[in-house]
Amino acid sequence: MIRTLTLIVGLLFLISCGKDTQTSIFHNVNGYSNSPSGLITFDAIAISEGKVLETGSREALLDSYPDADLIDGEGNTMLPGLIDAHAHVMGLGDAVLNVNLMGLASLESTLEAVAGYSREYEDLEWIRGRGWNQVLWEENRFPTAAELDIAVSDRPVWLRRVDGHAGWANSRALELAGITRDTPDPDGGAIIRDENGDATGVFIDRAMGLIERHIPEQDEQYRATALGAALEEIRRMGMTGVHDAGTGVEAFNLMKQFADDGKLTARIYGMIGGSGEVFDELSADGPVIGYAGDRLYLRSVKLYSDGALGSRGAALIEDYSDDPGNRGLLFNDADEFTQMIGKVASKGYQVGVHAIGDRGNRTVLEAFANVREKQGNQGLRHRIEHSQIVNLDDVPRFKELDIIASMQPTHATSDMNMAEDRVGPVRIRGAYAWRTFLDQGTVIAAGSDFPVELSNPFHGLYSAVTRADHAGNPEGGWYPEQILTREEALHGFTLGAAYAGHMEDVTGSLEPGKWADFILIDRDYFEIPEEEIWRIRVLETWLAGERVYQAGMY
Repeated sequence: MIRTLTLIVGLLFLISCGKDTQTSIFHNVNGYSNSPSGLITFDAIAISEGKVLETGSREALLDSYPDADLIDGEGNTMLPGLIDAHAHVMGLGDAVLNVNLMGLASLESTLEAVAGYSREYEDLEWIRGRGWNQVLWEENRFPTAAELDIAVSDRPVWLRRVDGHAGWANSRALELAGITRDTPDPDGGAIIRDENGDATGVFIDRAMGLIERHIPEQDEQYRATALGAALEEIRRMGMTGVHDAGTGVEAFNLMKQFADDGKLTARIYGMIGGSGEVFDELSADGPVIGYAGDRLYLRSVKLYSDGALGSRGAALIEDYSDDPGNRGLLFNDADEFTQMIGKVASKGYQVGVHAIGDRGNRTVLEAFANVREKQGNQGLRHRIEHSQIVNLDDVPRFKELDIIASMQPTHATSDMNMAEDRVGPVRIRGAYAWRTFLDQGTVIAAGSDFPVELSNPFHGLYSAVTRADHAGNPEGGWYPEQILTREEALHGFTLGAAYAGHMEDVTGSLEPGKWADFILIDRDYFEIPEEEIWRIRVLETWLAGERVYQAGMY
C-alpha cells in the first residue's frame, strides 16, 4: 500500500528504512542535476539505503517501485547537494565563535565591533577575530596597533585580515610577543613598519607566526564547539560536501570522532596542512578514503606558494602596479616545491597548492612539471588553489599537466575594487579567468574559501554568472567575457568539486548508485532572473537520504 507522507514523517521513515531497504520516492519536485552528458531534469527521485535508484517521473518510478513510500516535495526545486571545493572548516567555526569583522566599511565601525566584543567577553585572555579589510575603509591603508589600542588596551588583541594572510595586533600583543625594532622579518613574511623601523601592528603571511605562537591553544571542548558550529552553518547553506584546505592533526581526529558518533553532517575531504611533521603523522597509514560511508577523506595535501592580493603578498613576476619595488612573497622556489610535491605524491596523495600571483602560479606549474617528469602521470589530480592571477602564456600548462583549477567566484567580485590597481590592465586579463580555463578543457572546482568569503554558495553561483556585486554593478559584469553559464557554474559546485576530490562516483550529481545528497530551495535556479540567484534560500538539506537541515526547525 502506498502511503503519502508529510516531509517530517518522511524523514523519520527514511531514517528507519535504512535498516530494511525500504524504497522511498521523493516526488512533486522541480529537479535538476548535472551529469557527464549534461543537465538532466526530473520530478521524482527514488531512494533506497541512502542512495539514488533513479530519477524520472512520479508515474514511471511508481511503476518500478509500487511499494515505495511517497514523500511530497511540495513543488520545490531540487538540486544536488552543493560542494565547496576550497574552504576552512575549523576556521569557519572559529569565525562564528570570535569577533566577526566581515564587511565592516570603516575603521571606526571595526574598532567599535572589537570594543563591544571585549566588553561582552571580559574573561577572555586574548581577543581574537577575523574579517577586517582596509580596502573598504576611507583610509584605504593598513591599520595600526595604536588605533586598535583605542578599542582594547588591557588585553592582547589579534585580528586576522579577511583573506587570512595578514594579522593586526594591539600594543599589548606586541609586548607579549617581544616585538621590537630589531625583530627581523621571517622568510616568507613581512612586518609592516613605520619610518623609524618600528612595527606598526600589521604582520603579513609567515610573520603572523611571531604573534600567533603566543596565543594559548584552544582546548578540546572549544574545538568541538567550533566544529559543531561550522557544520551547522554548512548544512544551513545547502552544502553536503566541503574540501577542508589545511586539515591539522587535532582537527582530523575530531572530525573522525564526529563521524564515529554520527554527527558529521557533511562529507569532508581533508587536505593535510603542509608536507612536514603534520603530514608525516597523518599519512602514517596512507590516505583515508571513504571513511564512515564516504563521510570523511584525507587524501590530499595543501601547500602555499605565496600570500594574498589584498595584502600585496601574492608573488608577482613584475612589480605591483600600485606599489613599485614590491613583488610580493614567494614562499619556496621551484626546486623546493618539487621536493615537497614529490614527497607527498610518492605516497599517493593529491597536492593542492595555494597560488594567487602570476609568479606563484608559474613556480608551482614548473614544480608540477618536474614531478611529472620524475614520477610520471600518477592520476592524482593535482590542483592549484585559487589560480587567481595567471600569465596568459602559462594558462595552457594547466591543461598540459592535467592541473585542476580550484577557483572561488566570489574572490573576483570581492577583489574587483582593487585587483586592477594591484596588477594593471594587462595582467588583469589573466585574472579570475574562469571562461579561459573552461574553454581549454581545464576542470574548474568551485568554492568560497570561507571564512575568507561568506559561506553561502549561492553567492558564488551568482558571482560566476554575473561577475557583478549584489547591486548589479558594474552593469554587464566585470570583464564579462569570463562569465559562466548557470549550468557551468553549478557543475563547478557539484561534479567539478566532486572530481577534484576523487568522489565523482559517489556524489556530485543525482545519478543512480550515488549518495542521495540533495537540497530543496525556494526558487528555480535556472529560471529566475540572474539578480535573484544570490537571494536563493535553502529549505532543506539531505545527506545520504536523511534530512540534516530544515529551515525554521534548527
